Amino acid sequence: MKHCFIELICLFESTFKKKYNTRLIKGNDEPIYLPANDVCQFNQIIFAHGYFSSALHEVAHWCLAGQSRRLLEDYGYWYIPDGRDHQQQAKFESVEIKPQAIEWALCVASGKDFYVSTDNLLGEGETDRVAFKAKVFKQVQFYLEFGFPTDAAKFITVLAQHYQTTWPLTPEHFSC
Repeated sequence: MKHCFIELICLFESTFKKKYNTRLIKGNDEPIYLPANDVCQFNQIIFAHGYFSSALHEVAHWCLAGQSRRLLEDYGYWYIPDGRDHQQQAKFESVEIKPQAIEWALCVASGKDFYVSTDNLLGEGETDRVAFKAKVFKQVQFYLEFGFPTDAAKFITVLAQHYQTTWPLTPEHFSC
């Protein structure tokens, strides 16, 4: 199945643009979320280089952020780029569990493979991707049992309908 970021932009905007004044934008550099301001009258979820997976990841952050965080650049989250030490990496992974769990569900709903990201190729030592993926998997299981955040659940449904994937999502759709 071919995945086109333009199609994803259209699906996102037809679902959320009117209600939240938010657009999904192909960027040329690092991803970022920019709330509306004097220069731009709409909120922007900017994803990296037209990558479908980057768009899903950034949408996952947006779905998790909630109304008050959506007023802040990059949702007010702490971020240190690639090259983190062990302590910084542990903090990064702890805040990435929930968005990556949502991203995984978005991937399954769109029929796209999911790859957990520790995003620290230049950091100290090896990161334990297997352990991190297990934590993300556990969060997915929690969401499946107790429900995804509202906007995430809505977009998961939109993607599943558009890409004609199996719905509803069940634990069998995910493996660690």
